[in-house]
Amino acid sequence: MSAKKATSKRREQDPGDVADRRRRILDAAFSAFMKSGYAMTSTLEIATRAGVSKRALYQLFESKQEILAVCISARARRLEVLPELSSPRDREGLAQVLTAVGAQLMREISDPAVIAVFRLAIAEAINAPEVAWALNSIGREASRTTLREVMTRAQSSGLVGGNPAEMAEDFAGLLWRNLMVSLLLRVAERPTEQEVEQRASAAAAAFLRLYPEPK
Repeated sequence: MSAKKATSKRREQDPGDVADRRRRILDAAFSAFMKSGYAMTSTLEIATRAGVSKRALYQLFESKQEILAVCISARARRLEVLPELSSPRDREGLAQVLTAVGAQLMREISDPAVIAVFRLAIAEAINAPEVAWALNSIGREASRTTLREVMTRAQSSGLVGGNPAEMAEDFAGLLWRNLMVSLLLRVAERPTEQEVEQRASAAAAAFLRLYPEPK
């Protein structure tokens, strides 16, 4: 093997180089999806935007659908249960946990990039339904899991009674109300930090009124 080929091979196998190509591909794909739509974006366009060959792209990803799933998963990870949150010991503690989690979910989901993914899923619902499936099963499931975990902890502590999944849905409804639709329609601005805190606190208070402490 010539010195030139050996050097080229080492570069291809360099973990740092691989990570960089992977990041560039994902960034390029997300930008292309937002501009042209998922169905109209080709892997060639993604590779060109990322400055890599199609061969290099397929060495890292099996398909365009996998790229989409990874793009959504990367954003969904921000919606997992916050590790520093402990199980609430009383109703006041539960209110604090609900407020903290609610505020975190609202900050992340109202991020313009996340809202753009929701718009993409709606726009591609007919031509590329896999976008909506990926968003629902990966992205939205992360927030559902977060809230269900909080409700399960609260139920285990004897602070509320009910089905954790149903309680999670009720809290989400109290938190968002009609804001998500307004954001999708571009008739509302992303909430400020103060508005996020106020909404989360109000949702927590309303939830505790809806679910009194079991007797």
